[in-house]
Amino acid sequence: MSICERCGATFHCAMADPGPDGQADPTPCWCTQLPPTVPVPDGDGAVGCWCPACLKAHIAAQVLKRP
Repeated sequence: MSICERCGATFHCAMADPGPDGQADPTPCWCTQLPPTVPVPDGDGAVGCWCPACLKAHIAAQVLKRP
């Protein structure tokens, strides 16, 4: 399991965590289904993977900021 760098929640990241058999997870990560939002801000020290809730909130905030 991965730990969200923003809130500390645990979540599964298919790019970083092994699959159920202990081998590399062959499925695409859940985050690939979301719109890209790069770079992840590092002002609060959060520079790694974020859980689904934090990443979705970040994307929503970016959409609101667009002119």
